[in-house]
Amino acid sequence: MKKSLVKIHLLVLIFILGFLPLGHSVSANNLVMKEAKTGAELVGEIDVTSDEVTSVIIELETPSVVESKHSGTVKTQSSLSKARTQVINGIDKVINEAKIIQEYDYLFSGFAVELTANEVPALLTIPGIKAVYPDITYTVTSVGETEVVEEDVYHPNMLDSAPHIGADVAWESGLTGEGITVAVIDSGVDYTHPDLEHAFGDYKGWDFVDNDDDPQETPAGDPRGRATDHGTHVAGTVAANGLIKGIAPDATLLAYRVLGPGGTGSTANVIAGIERAVQDGADVMNLSLGNTLNLPDFATSIALDWAMKEGVVAVTSNGNSGPNNWTVGSPGTSRDAISVGATDLPYNIYTSEVVTSGNLRLASAKVMGFPTDEAILSLDGQTYEYVNVGYGAPEEFDGVDVEGKVALISRGAGIAFVDKAQAAKNAGAVAAIIYNNVEGEIVTVPGTAIPTIRTTAEDGAKLLEELNKGENEVTFSIEFSHEYGESVASFSSRGPVTDTWMIKPDVSAPGVGIVSTIPTHNAAQPHGYGAKNGTSMASPHVAGAVALLLQENPDWDVDFIKSSLMNTAETLIDPETGKGYPHNTQGAGSIRIVDALETETLVTPGSHSFGIFDKKKGKQVERQHFTIWNLSDKRETYTFEVDLKDAEKGIKVMTSNNLRVNPGKSQKVNMNVQVDASKLDPGYYEGTITISNGKDRAVVPTILFVQEPDYPRVANPYIIQAGAGSYEIGGNLPGGAENVEIFIYQSDSQGTPIAYLGDIGYVENVKPGYDTVFKWDGTVNGEKLQAGFYNVYLYATKKGQSDLAGVNFQIRQ
Repeated sequence: MKKSLVKIHLLVLIFILGFLPLGHSVSANNLVMKEAKTGAELVGEIDVTSDEVTSVIIELETPSVVESKHSGTVKTQSSLSKARTQVINGIDKVINEAKIIQEYDYLFSGFAVELTANEVPALLTIPGIKAVYPDITYTVTSVGETEVVEEDVYHPNMLDSAPHIGADVAWESGLTGEGITVAVIDSGVDYTHPDLEHAFGDYKGWDFVDNDDDPQETPAGDPRGRATDHGTHVAGTVAANGLIKGIAPDATLLAYRVLGPGGTGSTANVIAGIERAVQDGADVMNLSLGNTLNLPDFATSIALDWAMKEGVVAVTSNGNSGPNNWTVGSPGTSRDAISVGATDLPYNIYTSEVVTSGNLRLASAKVMGFPTDEAILSLDGQTYEYVNVGYGAPEEFDGVDVEGKVALISRGAGIAFVDKAQAAKNAGAVAAIIYNNVEGEIVTVPGTAIPTIRTTAEDGAKLLEELNKGENEVTFSIEFSHEYGESVASFSSRGPVTDTWMIKPDVSAPGVGIVSTIPTHNAAQPHGYGAKNGTSMASPHVAGAVALLLQENPDWDVDFIKSSLMNTAETLIDPETGKGYPHNTQGAGSIRIVDALETETLVTPGSHSFGIFDKKKGKQVERQHFTIWNLSDKRETYTFEVDLKDAEKGIKVMTSNNLRVNPGKSQKVNMNVQVDASKLDPGYYEGTITISNGKDRAVVPTILFVQEPDYPRVANPYIIQAGAGSYEIGGNLPGGAENVEIFIYQSDSQGTPIAYLGDIGYVENVKPGYDTVFKWDGTVNGEKLQAGFYNVYLYATKKGQSDLAGVNFQIRQ
């Protein structure tokens, strides 16, 4: 069960003596009622009825070293240690056997503590504690398994992704990341890999999982979970220099292992890794990890924001929960860090014809995907035997001879298309035909392990009929059609961020089919190469680009670095629609290193959100500003062009025009937005501000919301057992709800609904927040549910918008 978090305040009640006005005296006992004060803030959802051991992150009221410095005060690590000790002593007085597992003082002031969940409320009354956060799990942000590739297939330039963003041109000009240190906060790094060993010195970093100075990947055979290769792949994209050449091949690397076996880790270790990287002197840090929490002020995001204030450029993946809006997760929700979405590089489109030996022509046959152009073209004019392998699960190939043949596979069974193709390749198939199991066409899936053709369910049925007749051969005709432009990967998470309404991602970069370094965990040949997909793969492209920018411009601060990438990014056009992707899909666009290096104009910040316009009558004006920096050696005059697309009738933007900026100077530009909500439908509106001096052109995305934002009315539902036969059902309702209906289905263990059982609750006027909505006694229509799997759904409605979200759970005997 995945959970999102919003701020919840737990009130420490003093007295409740009937419904009396505050300050009214009760003469019988001379008590005076006053408003109860709040204790520490509980940020997140914790089952405080449980006696299970858990861990939480404590944030202290005493600010960190860096926060103090930036607020004009001084806090030493010694004084912070005293503050922590005082709070820890307070905890020891009220909680038995609380165990401190991490301490922080540089970026984040506090510590991680292990205790039983039902003791958490006691923390909220202890002086000196500002907030308590659950120690949630972080995972790698890659999609699917690594596809291992052979060395002789690839040449040393990361195939196409490095040249696509302009890294090769930077190398030719002498920019290779030399002198720049990049911290890889991940699952560890195989620093013995021949393509990476040059990037490490005697000090490799730190392992926060095993608490030692050897931040290696999890090896095969670890009893705690499966082996990892993720951090090594990320590190190779940043700084490999061998068979694979990363974006910044001469950068120095530091590895911080915060994700252990299976690629999972804790908030406690992620924060510790961020702090250690800054203190170890990193110039850039990459975090290709995350969760689904769309919150700007979670503990990890706070740490990243202060790292940026300290001058360390933090780059993080945006998440893999797309393609819907509002799916960005922490730490991609950070206000200041550079959050990165994933794109698929341009590729060629081919037409296909497939004819069986029985002369059946498949009318719906189209190319789904392929590993290389040579591979798909190799099918042209060839005839192969084809074999039915069901849904294409690996076990379905057992005992089936597909060597040198075509695998016929049905869509379904929860198996990704890329995994079906990979299983077919592993079994020796030369190609695959995947047919739909519902009406309509299957989507294109570039980069499949073997050439793959897609067909409709109708044509799939015909192929099965042909097999029954003994007509078991197919002949292919393949022809080049056109190039498909760079596109945003469907899995890439989208913004905006709740509460701040910020555009996320900030930028995009290649993240599909990225080939990089991996450990094989094979003693005979321990070092290898593999292809991975995910925003995890996109983020290190940007981290490497940052290293090149810092080498060229060592005096640039974090805002200049971030804005240079955003201002000069290439706006991506959706090849399917011919229109630009929304800002919350692509950010400012796909990074272009050369343009970022050559620009002499910077605009900070690189994007704007004007928030919510909710005035129903008349005009509402909100003010923002940005700063233009003239980096050239001559005076420049800038003009502004504001494109509001379809919202001109109700939105008016007022800025200065023909603004002159002296060489090496900056100029603040005020920007007022006037909205007449009566002329606009409620919803999300975006625009683009283009600033130009005739030579340089900076593009700044902007968004605003009219009336209630279109965030999901309910998300990340949960059900917890509060006692024998007692359950609490809740979720994240960012804006509250006019009503919430709760109903339940019988399901299978995978969460697929089988049968509707009935409504179990209806609640009105639900307040905003992440909290319990309904308390349930475990019965439906008066009957207690038996042991088994179930789905409970919350259907929330507010201002005419309704959303449904459900969670699978099991009742045991």
